Amino acid sequence: MDEVASLPSFDDLSRHVKGRLCLHDQLDQEQTPLTQSVVMRSGRPCGLFFQIQGPRRVKSYAVWAGEEGRILFYDSQGRRFGQTRLTEGPDPLQLKRS
Repeated sequence: MDEVASLPSFDDLSRHVKGRLCLHDQLDQEQTPLTQSVVMRSGRPCGLFFQIQGPRRVKSYAVWAGEEGRILFYDSQGRRFGQTRLTEGPDPLQLKRS
């Protein structure tokens, strides 16, 4: 399932990712933790790695490729199940290392 979205801030981006991952795994967004870390390329930030963890060892994840303007979604077996192309997104250079 591919879609197009405008997610101008990091908060918008995180909410979208968490919502999409939780929907796919049928998890409650209020009870499901989302972790994220900065992806670096050649010493500079270029995106984010997101992961949710649910019951029964469910761990789905997404990768925001900031320079490409897209988010790739993966299930707990590592299979890609979707993509969101961004018409507007945050600047990856504004990320701080975590």
